[in-house]
Amino acid sequence: MSLITTLASSAAKAARELALIDTQTKNQVLKAMAQALLAENDNILKANEEDLLAARSAGLSEAMLDRLTLTPERIAAMASGIETIVELDDPVGQRRELGRRPNGIQISKLRVPLGVVCMIYEARPNVTADAAALCFKSGNAVILRGGKEALNSSLAIAKVLHKVLQEFKLPTALISVVPDPDRALMLELLQQRDYIDLVIPRGGEGLINFVSDNSKIPVIQHFKGVCHLYVDRDADVEKALNLLLNGKTQRTGVCNALEGLLVHKDIAKVWLPIAAQALADKGVKINADEKAAPFFDQATVLTEEEFGQEYLSLEIAVRQVDSLADAMKHIARFGSHHTEVICTESQQAAQQFQQGVDASVVMVNASSRFSDGSELGLGAEIGIATTKLHAYGPMGLESLTTEKFLVNGTGQTRD
Repeated sequence: MSLITTLASSAAKAARELALIDTQTKNQVLKAMAQALLAENDNILKANEEDLLAARSAGLSEAMLDRLTLTPERIAAMASGIETIVELDDPVGQRRELGRRPNGIQISKLRVPLGVVCMIYEARPNVTADAAALCFKSGNAVILRGGKEALNSSLAIAKVLHKVLQEFKLPTALISVVPDPDRALMLELLQQRDYIDLVIPRGGEGLINFVSDNSKIPVIQHFKGVCHLYVDRDADVEKALNLLLNGKTQRTGVCNALEGLLVHKDIAKVWLPIAAQALADKGVKINADEKAAPFFDQATVLTEEEFGQEYLSLEIAVRQVDSLADAMKHIARFGSHHTEVICTESQQAAQQFQQGVDASVVMVNASSRFSDGSELGLGAEIGIATTKLHAYGPMGLESLTTEKFLVNGTGQTRD
């Protein structure tokens, strides 16, 4: 067998073994993994520095470098994410009764692991630990195929996790890292439908399209994050400014950062000058429609077709709208089904926005930066689905399981 087939078949075998392990044991392993990551901090950072040197030499963007960079704080966050997963309820084994049929058979559903999950990602070495922990707790084996820019970091993290698995006499194939970033191997990986149950790509739109076009395995899709803040006519001025600055400038190279700002015409004259000054102070480049552009010193005027860009930098598109309905129409056309935010003191407007906007996360008076598995109580997330099968939004433990029917009878036969 080839390297990839061996990797996939070994993962499938390991997943069957993991499915028999109880929650208490899984939690003990996860606690040990969190502690091991902290203990091996220096070795992980050393491997990450090798990746960063190569990435800088290759001219990677600041957004990519930010995603690639590990720090003691980010490693601590990885460990903390695993500890959070320990505290979460284990979905595996949860039983849901559906009742007794007229013929006497009893129907229920049992939550079970998917089996083998394949993660394909770019410059996000933290995904290695996050995905490994989520898959392990939910009873799945995971195959991790990172980009070449994060390979040293991913292998260093996996080495730490493998050591813990060995200490508990568990197969290291539960957490596999593809050691070669050759795209031909990724193509082969996407053909392993006999062994792999789900593919989750995380990265740029080009990567998602490539995986979706070439996979014979179901794919969770998340093409991009074009997130908007809509400042309603009844918005609190200070709240709106804080949501804008946090969503746009706190961390620009992530998918839950704001890329669009929509402002109701009735509040624009009061609020936009304040927002313009605050954005200028942060060095944010402004692209705006003809109505909003005069509020800014140096705004690039956008045509209708130029909205909907994912900037991943200190840049934002601004539009003045006549109504809540117009804001929702703009989001329907230019949003990416990721995260949409309304700032308003009107309960009616908030309810209408949350019910009418088609996005995986719809927020009222809260920063788009909270659209994250850990912030939403899932522990670390394995990905974000912006299509609706089989998950929508940040994916945690439950999204890595499915349900099977259990039918119990006393000898009934069908007429």
